[in-house]
Amino acid sequence: MQLRRSGTNNFTGKELRNLRGLKTPAGVQRFLDDLPYHLADTAWSPRVVLRERTAHCLEGAIFAAAALRVLGFPPLLWDLEADQDTDHVLAIFKVRGLWGAVAKSNFTVCRYREPVYRTLRELAMSYFNVYFNLRGERTLRRYSRPVDLSRFDHRDWMISEHGVWFIAEHLCQIAHAPLLTLAQAGRLTRIDARTRAAEMLGHVSKAAG
Repeated sequence: MQLRRSGTNNFTGKELRNLRGLKTPAGVQRFLDDLPYHLADTAWSPRVVLRERTAHCLEGAIFAAAALRVLGFPPLLWDLEADQDTDHVLAIFKVRGLWGAVAKSNFTVCRYREPVYRTLRELAMSYFNVYFNLRGERTLRRYSRPVDLSRFDHRDWMISEHGVWFIAEHLCQIAHAPLLTLAQAGRLTRIDARTRAAEMLGHVSKAAG
């Protein structure tokens, strides 16, 4: 594990204390799990997430990348790309050469992964069986390379009071590696009712307000 503590001096002292208090990637995940999931069309910075105490998938991942940076990890963002479904964005980290992930999700199991995965493909496949759309179709197809968010330091991505949509736009532009062949995708079955019920525990929808 390579620790880096640069690039955090734009947070206030109080913000840094809050972030350092999370202590570990698992602590960052617990913080995200305690935040209500919202469905607004926003792209808040980590500073705004800290203030508003709510986040969706993209905002949660960007927040986690900033929190991990404060804890000494590179601020790495990662995109899982789906067909007939929405993408999932995560913050990823390495411990002793193995990958783990932190994420905010509206689905129960698409969140934290312990750092036990040797490759990004292995990590992506850990989400495959529980990644489905509301028709019950297994939809995960591709994964991106890691994006080091320090590339956006000049745009104040950690503390901006404006939307950080430029991060989402960058994720849409970069190459993604395939997880399945077309033949494999054509043979996929739909998830069963018990898996659907378990994965949607606590799911927030617009109808539910």
